[in-house]
Amino acid sequence: MIALALNGGSSSLKYALFDGEDVIVRGARERTTDLAAALGEVVTQLDGGGHARPDVIGHRIVHGGPEHQDPAVVDSALVAALEAAIPFAPLHLPSELALLHASQVSYAGIPHVTCFDTGFHRTLPPVARHFALPARLHDAGVRRYGFHGLSYEYIVSALDPAHTRRAVIAHLGSGASLAAIRNGESIDTTMGLTPTGGIAMGTRTGDLDPGVILHLLDSGYDAAAVRQLVDHDGGLKGLSGTTSDMQALLAARATDPRAALAIDVFCYQARKAIGAFAAALGGLEDLVFTGGIGEHAETVRAQICDGLGYLEPLRIHVVATDEERMIARHALRLAT
Repeated sequence: MIALALNGGSSSLKYALFDGEDVIVRGARERTTDLAAALGEVVTQLDGGGHARPDVIGHRIVHGGPEHQDPAVVDSALVAALEAAIPFAPLHLPSELALLHASQVSYAGIPHVTCFDTGFHRTLPPVARHFALPARLHDAGVRRYGFHGLSYEYIVSALDPAHTRRAVIAHLGSGASLAAIRNGESIDTTMGLTPTGGIAMGTRTGDLDPGVILHLLDSGYDAAAVRQLVDHDGGLKGLSGTTSDMQALLAARATDPRAALAIDVFCYQARKAIGAFAAALGGLEDLVFTGGIGEHAETVRAQICDGLGYLEPLRIHVVATDEERMIARHALRLAT
């Protein structure tokens, strides 16, 4: 069977066409307008290239809300549930749903499968899932979900099980998170209710003292201004005052103190998370780097690892992730 995996992000639409485990073609389209328009370009390219039409379409969905974590075949009830879950991921779900609707038009009459980025973290124990809030809020869905799940799931599948007994996987890119892995399962992760939490990222602040938000609201910020700050004006961009691009920051760090500070904060927070997860795991045997920064920025990996000598012996891995392959695997499994 032929599966088309669609991975819509904030700046591009990644896609890959699979025949089982074999890649037929893969690529990306920049989002000049929206994901639905980018899909039109992908469909035109695939049809024009003479590729086989897919038997199933797999979609990465960042957040399924409190009710949906397992991959699922799309029907009207699931779409309604995802629309109701938009408040959990207002920056992601509307465009992902628009892409889903557009793909159902372009590829009508075949199954579409949603693959949730929160799914891998369904194994979080209660101590890692709960915020210190009243139970009624947890019951309403205010809890820690975790993200980058398709990436983590692929990395675990690519490693020997002996290397996922007590491991930390660091998915470091413009969005960045780390996960504590015990026997192949997630027991903790840095992101929480939304992909904004955790360590500092390209433009996202990561975790903040809740008092910071209250102070901003008391100082005249409204909810929209706070959202702009924590999702688009924080992180490496906010610290450096110039850019969220790690390669540009590394090039400027020798002459720009703010660029150097941004890198140092990023590496420090990642190293601190590794230490915390080593405690949660009762020791650490393997540390895995993936994502654009994790795979390609050797200087950043070295700075994060500096000072982790107390964890020896520790195996370090660099593994290229493949979210599209995981999407295709789930889609093919549910379509057969």
